Amino acid sequence: MHCAPKSCDPRATTNLSILHSLPPHSAYKTPSHSPRLSQPFQRSSSGGFENYPVGMGWLMLAVLGLLLVSAACRGSEGAEEAMCNLFRGKWVPDASYPLYESKACPFIDAEFDCIKYGRPDKQFLEYSWKPDSCSIPRFDGSDFLTRWRGKKILFVGDSLSLNMWESLSCMIHSSAPKSENFVKKGLSIVFQDYDVSVKLYRTSYLVDIAREPKGRILKLQSIEGGEAWKGADMLIFNSWHWWTHRGKTRGWDYIRDGSELVKDMDSLTAFYKGLTTWANWVDQNVDPSKTKVFFQGISPTHYRGEEWNSTKKTCSGEQEPLAGSTYPAGLPEPVAVVKKVLSSMKTPVYLLDITTLSQLRKDAHPSSYNAESGMDCSHWCLPGLPDTWNQLLYSALVMEGQDKKQN
Repeated sequence: MHCAPKSCDPRATTNLSILHSLPPHSAYKTPSHSPRLSQPFQRSSSGGFENYPVGMGWLMLAVLGLLLVSAACRGSEGAEEAMCNLFRGKWVPDASYPLYESKACPFIDAEFDCIKYGRPDKQFLEYSWKPDSCSIPRFDGSDFLTRWRGKKILFVGDSLSLNMWESLSCMIHSSAPKSENFVKKGLSIVFQDYDVSVKLYRTSYLVDIAREPKGRILKLQSIEGGEAWKGADMLIFNSWHWWTHRGKTRGWDYIRDGSELVKDMDSLTAFYKGLTTWANWVDQNVDPSKTKVFFQGISPTHYRGEEWNSTKKTCSGEQEPLAGSTYPAGLPEPVAVVKKVLSSMKTPVYLLDITTLSQLRKDAHPSSYNAESGMDCSHWCLPGLPDTWNQLLYSALVMEGQDKKQN
């Protein structure tokens, strides 16, 4: 006897990132006990049930078994959110998407505006993310602004943070009735009727770059730029994209590692050292009772078709996601670095573990449909995939709120 797949799915396991979610004691608790049934029978010395014929005893055993299965299913349904892994699932066609039109959003940079720059297919816009073990709420801009009335939301990172910041701003603008009243100055947008600010602080490495006589120095143990992050009510951090750059596109000339000045360093080693400095800064400067901290997971690229079993060299011409829930090439190496650093922190940081679901979207890049020259298989069209990242951010906040009400 089996209960409904949704409520008894053996794959519905708690995501490791949720163990590092907010508040300090995870908002996604599993039940503290299992449903119990009182024991209505007493065994006789002969091993049978007293006062019942043998046939009746077997019947009662069958009934008891059914009750236990039913109770387990009800318990599973009650724990469904607790067991929800938002980041394991698949992409499904959904004609109710996208959440907005690019021409109606005043915040999209030309490098992400694929429709404006001639992308002929629009099917890539009509997909939604469906987790295996639960459902996620549709983004509600009014609810989001109400929850964060009078608060400051700050994205900190590189152009992938820019991608996500513009996406959230467009989502709010399109779905909140009073969101037309906004002020945009540089990388800051204030939705005035709610006094909610959504800002971006651009930094490629999170740690500092200093201009010295020898050139641009990447300082792995320095994070003076963090002064600008203080006072935010929500922080969404991101880094990795620039750590891989080499040659003329590299953002530094030397690396300072403690007292040493070196010409080069393995990118993963440098990333680990820099991210550890960031983690120490968060632990020393963020009060988790006042500020929620998220880390935007590693965003993948699609420049090597063999990674998804294709003969193509890039994402050019891709028009649909990969089927299923796994990526043939597996996870990129920096994912393990991020998880290792987060696991060592005292401050709870919620990992938006968007890597695998983004790997499946080889179709969602600007490719050649952008204002820049060349093939872009690193960033993402807007509207598009970053809207799902923000929907998962919203889902984490909603689920946390529901848990607080229940407790």
